[in-house]
Amino acid sequence: MPHASDRFQAITDTVNRYIAALAEGSVDDLVDFYADDATLEDPVGGEVHIGTTAIRGFYSVLAGLQRESELVSLRVAGNEAAFQFRLTVTAGEHKTRVEPIEVMAFDDRGKVTSMKAYWSQADATQL
Repeated sequence: MPHASDRFQAITDTVNRYIAALAEGSVDDLVDFYADDATLEDPVGGEVHIGTTAIRGFYSVLAGLQRESELVSLRVAGNEAAFQFRLTVTAGEHKTRVEPIEVMAFDDRGKVTSMKAYWSQADATQL
């Protein structure tokens, strides 16, 4: 991603694909966004998952659940993006919506090198 406008578009496209993968993708689809040595902290203050094996374990809780996601806002600056989205997860008769703000940093290949999700139980709603 050598040019600023190319980098901006590549990151924007990646975030949009990530939001779509949260709703419809597999665990492997989600892990593919990350560099091999990436870190994931979700929520901030919780466990930091390091590397794609740990990140796969984190996302594995979504497998088999009905999911919907929607991007609310996105800001891209340099090699980073901050975005708010809604994720609705249905497990049996239980439906929960969470609205985190995530911050991702990207390497020159467009892979996520770090992700931090800012949210708490106050941002989760039982539907």
